Amino acid sequence: MRQLWQILRLLWTAEPRAMWRGAVLAVTVLVMGAALLGLSGWFITATGMAGLAGIGIAFDVFRPSAGVRMLALGRAAARYGERLLTHDATLRALARLRVTLLARLERFPMPELRRMRGAAALTRITADVDALDGVVLRLALPVAAALITHAAAFVALWALTSHAIAASIALGYLIGGGVVLWRVGRATLEPSSRAEAAMQTLRQGAIGLFRGRREAILQGTLPRWRASLDATEAEARAAMDRLDAIDTGAGMVLSVIVALVAAVAFALAGVLVAGDNLDPALAAVGVFVALALAETLVPLRRGMAEIGRMRDAAARVLAEPQVAARPERKGPAQAAVPGAVLEVRHLSLARPGWSRLLLHDLGFAAIPGETLAIRGASGAGKSTLLDVLVGLEPATAGEVLLLGKPLSEWEPAALRDVVTLVPQRSALLSGSIFDNLALADPGLTPEAARAVLRAVALEDAVEARGGIRSQLGEGGAGLSGGQARRLVLARALLRRPKLLLLDEPTEGLDGPTARQVLAGAREFLPDTAIVTASHRAAELESADRVLELERYIPEV
Repeated sequence: MRQLWQILRLLWTAEPRAMWRGAVLAVTVLVMGAALLGLSGWFITATGMAGLAGIGIAFDVFRPSAGVRMLALGRAAARYGERLLTHDATLRALARLRVTLLARLERFPMPELRRMRGAAALTRITADVDALDGVVLRLALPVAAALITHAAAFVALWALTSHAIAASIALGYLIGGGVVLWRVGRATLEPSSRAEAAMQTLRQGAIGLFRGRREAILQGTLPRWRASLDATEAEARAAMDRLDAIDTGAGMVLSVIVALVAAVAFALAGVLVAGDNLDPALAAVGVFVALALAETLVPLRRGMAEIGRMRDAAARVLAEPQVAARPERKGPAQAAVPGAVLEVRHLSLARPGWSRLLLHDLGFAAIPGETLAIRGASGAGKSTLLDVLVGLEPATAGEVLLLGKPLSEWEPAALRDVVTLVPQRSALLSGSIFDNLALADPGLTPEAARAVLRAVALEDAVEARGGIRSQLGEGGAGLSGGQARRLVLARALLRRPKLLLLDEPTEGLDGPTARQVLAGAREFLPDTAIVTASHRAAELESADRVLELERYIPEV
C-alpha cells in the first residue's frame, strides 16, 4: 500500500489548504451529527421525565430546541461545504497529478511512449487518474474523520455518562467495525482489480471494433469479435457482482454491529439508571450517540471495496521507466571533424529488445547547409538511427557528436534548441493552425506563420479553409494526411535548429509538391544541416549526399 500513501501525499500537497479545510468540515459534519442525535435524545428524555415529575411547565425547552436547530442547520451547511471543498480540492489535485504524470512519462524511452500513443493506453492512463480521486474522497478523509469523531465521542461520553458506556461504544466500533472493514478490503482486492481490468479490456475492444468495423464486416469476423466482447462483459459483470455481494454482506454485518453496540449501551445505561448512578437523560445521550456513530462507517465501505482498483492505478501511475544504460566510450578520443554539426563514429545499434544488430560500425558527418539523405530497405534501421541521433535512444556502441560535443553530455533543454526531429507520426492538437505553429515559437506573429506555411507549400490550402485562425479537430482532423505532415514540418522549421532530422518527410505528397516542400525547407533554413530518412526519388534528388544503409550480417 506504499503507492497509495505516495499518491495521497501528492494529492494532499497539491492543494494543502483546501484539503485541510475539507478535512475540518468532514470532521465537523460527523461530530455535529453525533451531537445532534445525542442532544435530541437528551431533550426528549429530559422533557418526558419533567412531565412525569409534574414540573414540565418549569422545564426550559427553548435553549435545547435552539441547540437542536443550530446543530441541524450547521450540519447541513458543513456537509455542503465539505462536499464543495473536498471535491474542488481533489479535482485540482488530480489536475496537478496529470501534470506530474506527464513529467514522469517524459522520462520513458521513446519506444515505450510510442506504444502508449494508442487509444487503449490513453484510456488506461485516464481511467487510472480518475480512480485515484477515491484515495482522498473515499479513503483518507473518511478514515481520518471517523477516527477523530470516535475519539471526540469517547471523551464526551466519558465525561457525561460513564466510563463503561464510553468504552463499550468505542471498543465495539473500533474492533467490530475495524475487523469488518479490514476483511472487506482484503476480500475485494482481487475482484476489484479483476473488474477494472475487464472493464478496460472491454473499453479497448469496443474502441477497436468501432474503428475496425468495416474490416470486421468485410472479413466476416464481426460475430466472433462481438462474442469476445460479450465474454469480457460477462467477466466484468461477474467481478462486479462479487463486489456487490461483499459490499451488501458487509453492510448487513455493520448494521448488526451498530445494533449490538447500541444494545450494549442501552443495557449498561439501564443498569446505571436503575442503580441511581446515572441520570436517565444523560443515559439516553449514550444510546443515541451510539446510533449516530454508525454514520462514520457508511463512507468507508465503498472506499475499502475499491482499494484494489486504487492500488493498481497508483502502481501504474507511479511506475518508473526502465531506461537502458548508455554504453561507455572505449578507446582514445578522436578529434571532431572541423565545422561539422553532426558526426557519427563507429556506431552500432539494435532495436530495443533485439539481440541482433541492425547497423554496425557506421560513420558519417553532416555540415551546415548540407542535406544528407539516408537510404535503406524497409526495416534497415533508418528511423531507429534518427532516434539515436536526437538522443531518444542509446546506441549499442559507438559515439555521436553534436557541434563537437558528445550527445550524452548535452542537457535536454539545450539539446532541443539545437536539434529537432520530425518523425513519421507526429501529433497535431485540436485548436487553430496558428496555435499548432505557436507551440514551436510562443512569440510567433501572423506574418511569420504565413511565411513558414509558404515554405512548405501550405499557404494556399490554409487560406482556402479560412486562414491561420481556422480550427482543427482532435489530432489535427480537418487536414489531409499530406497537409498534416507539412504543418508538422512547418512547426519544426520554426524551431530553426542547427540540425533537422526528417523521417520520410514527403510521404503522401506527389512529386512536384514534394520537391517544392524540400526546396522551401532548405530556403527557410539555409544554414541548417538536414538529415532525412528517405526512399522517395524527390528526397534523394534534393540531397547533397546519399548514405546507403545495409543490413548488418555478422560473420559466421
